[in-house]
Parts: sequence; structure tokens; C-alpha cells
Amino acid sequence: MTSVSTQSARWMKYFNDVYGYAKPPVLGSFAIKEIEEKAREVMKDHLRECYHSFKSQLTRVLAAYMYTFGSAGTCSTDAANKRAFNRWKIVPAMLKDCTNRNVETTILGEKFHAPLFIAPVGVQGILHADGELATARAAAACGIPYIMSSASSRSIEDIAKANGPNGQRWYQLYWPRSDDITISLLNRAKAAGFSALVITLDTMLLGWRPHDLDTAYIPFLYGVGIQVGVSDPVFMKRSGYKPVHEITKFPFEPEKIRNAALNAGDANAKKAMQLGKDWLGEISSGSFRSWEDLQFIKDHWDGPIILKGIQRVSDAEKAIDMGIHGIIVSNHGGRQVDGAIGSLDALARIMRSPKVLEAQTKGDLTVLFDSGIRTGSDVIKAMAMGAQGVLIARPFMYGLAIAGQAGVEQILMQTVTDMHLTMGLCGYSDVNDIVGKRDELLEFIDD
Repeated sequence: MTSVSTQSARWMKYFNDVYGYAKPPVLGSFAIKEIEEKAREVMKDHLRECYHSFKSQLTRVLAAYMYTFGSAGTCSTDAANKRAFNRWKIVPAMLKDCTNRNVETTILGEKFHAPLFIAPVGVQGILHADGELATARAAAACGIPYIMSSASSRSIEDIAKANGPNGQRWYQLYWPRSDDITISLLNRAKAAGFSALVITLDTMLLGWRPHDLDTAYIPFLYGVGIQVGVSDPVFMKRSGYKPVHEITKFPFEPEKIRNAALNAGDANAKKAMQLGKDWLGEISSGSFRSWEDLQFIKDHWDGPIILKGIQRVSDAEKAIDMGIHGIIVSNHGGRQVDGAIGSLDALARIMRSPKVLEAQTKGDLTVLFDSGIRTGSDVIKAMAMGAQGVLIARPFMYGLAIAGQAGVEQILMQTVTDMHLTMGLCGYSDVNDIVGKRDELLEFIDD
């Protein structure tokens, strides 16, 4: 029988307290669809403070919402992510002793309270005044690891401080064009206590996103989402400035910034727009990297390296050849390539590779999953397919938009608690026993 850890007992306490105290949830509901809709309404409320014309208000609301939650092209890849989860069905087993359950796991030599990670999502400052600081605090409070985006609206150091001395955190790199800036970011991340490096491979340039193009909506060009850059001494020295640790203004009002820079001659607005252009030119330059270039990162990062954006079996196998510690099977939530396969389908293909299975079994390769996670059942499906941990993105952003730190905490707590309960109902008492159990736990049903 599996013993009950203090952290595992916490998930059941959360569940029981919902009924025991009968308090309404912070987000108004535990249903993801309702939470998403409320996030959209909250963003409308924020914009009403800034815009008087209904047409302008609606356009800007949808722009901000779609920038955060939209996808590439026709959004078909996002739909494929959801469809993949719907096609794989759970087949529960009965009369198993799952009275005591454990969701703790060890990944890359580090013990985690649950196999759930906060995905690296940038520009959180357009959703809430506290931006990434609220999310980093929530992660620490819930015992969930935080992966910081290079496109954050707060600095590396400020996010690390918010995450606290006991917070578990990884740093995600949008690989800069310049080697000296790359080295500077890696050194800063290591000094700030980020224990692993996630390199995003699928965003060497931005994808075709009609919803952003229609409104020319890109926060970076207005100085928001570039705070990792403006706090970097190497990047700022190029323009003759000293690094600064900014708190971005909320709500985000691109028209005001543009008008101030172009029409009113505001020096600060001009500076923000120029630095935004320069930083975007570094982290989304259109300069593509090769497998051979990874050696540069290995030479300058002391710790685990994980490649995010893997979809092909051959790329997963190449990562093994390169001595990479882990991969994240991800299609960027469908935000980069339209018409692609669902990420869970990609995971299914990758985990049929004998080479990948052997490397995972030996501990030479860690496999994580991203793109499409909404519920605890989704976590179980991805792990049964072979993932050792999963990343959650859009749902925590809904929580952030609605209620800041408390909203993110609800999403994290409900997701792990849902997984904790569902795991037992499926006949498993230890989350680690689910990994790779596709044939006994899942059934493919093509509706």
C-alpha cells in the first residue's frame, strides 16, 4: 500500500474543503469552459477603463484575448490538440487498492510534488497587473515548478525573487541571435536559481496568426514582454543604456504608447518602441539554428537541457544522439504551424520508437508533454502515452486574468486534485505507475 505524504494529503484536503466549507471558487467555477469565458469577460472590463468607443473597445479586447489564447492560421492545430485528447479514452480498472495515492515524482534527478509544470508563457503583464510575479508566487505556494519565458514582462531576477528560495524553477530560452546576449541570459538564469534550461525550437520566427495581423497586435514592439532584455546589461549596453527592472503598466494600451512616440514626441515611448524592436530582433530574428549549434548551449549551461517543440520521431531520436537530457513534445499550443497534428498524436508516435523507449528506461532521456492539457484526466492520458510530466498553459492564464495569484493557484490545485482522484478511480495508486501504460489504460476511439 502506498504511504500518504503530506503533500498528497493536501490534494484530498483541497477536495474535501470545497464541499466542507461550501465557499464559491475564486474563479467562479471549476469548469474550464466557464473559466475561459469569464477570463474573456474580465479582459473586456479592463479595456472598458481605457476605451470609450465600443468598436475600439471590442477590437482591442479581442486582440489582447486572441494574442494570448489564439492560434496560428485557422486554429486547426489547436483543434487537433483537443481532438487528440477526445479520441483517446480512459479504461478504468476495478477492485484495486488505491486508498492511499501518491503523485510525487522525480524528473531529471529532482523530486517534484506532482508531475505538473507551469508552461513558459510570455507577456503575462497584459493580463494582470502583477504579471509573471503572480504566477511565480502561485507556483511556489502550490509546490508546482515554474518555467519562465524569455518573453516575460518581468526580469529574471524579479521572477526568481517572487518564486522564493524554495520554489522550483526552470528557464525557457528563446535563443538570441547574438552569442554574447545568450551567454548573459544563461548566466543570469543560473545565478537566479533556475535549475534547468528549456530551449524552444519552434519559434525562430513568429507563425502566421491572422488574429494578431488583423490588428497589428504585438506587445513587444511597445516595450511589453521585453523585460528580460531591458534588464540585461549586455543587451542594454549596445544602445548606451543601463539595465532596468521594469514593472509594465496595466492595462496595456498600445495606441497610447504609439501616439506618444510618433505624435507627441515622448522620449520614453520612443525608447520603449526602439528597444522592443531590437529585442524582438534578437529572440525572434528569423535566424534558424541547427543541431550542431546546440553544442554552444552545452558549453555555456551547467545543468539539464530540454528541447521544447519536438513533434517528429526522428527529432526525438536525434536529441538522444546529441546527449540532450530531455524533450518536451509540443506544438506551441497550435500557435506556430497551422494544419499540424495534435501534440498527443505526436507523443503516441514518438513513444513507439524503440530508441526513445530504451533511452527513457535507462534514464538517458526524459519525455515531457505540452499542448492541450486542460484537466487531470488529460494529464493521465499524456502520462499513459509515455510522458513523465506535463505542462499546463492556457488554463493558468485564464486564472491569472480573472484573479491574479489566487486564480492561478485554483487552476493548479484543481488540476492536480482532479488527477489525484481520477488516478485512483482508474485503479492506480502511484502516478509513476501510469507512465507508458497506454495499452492497458487507454483505448483509441475515432468518433
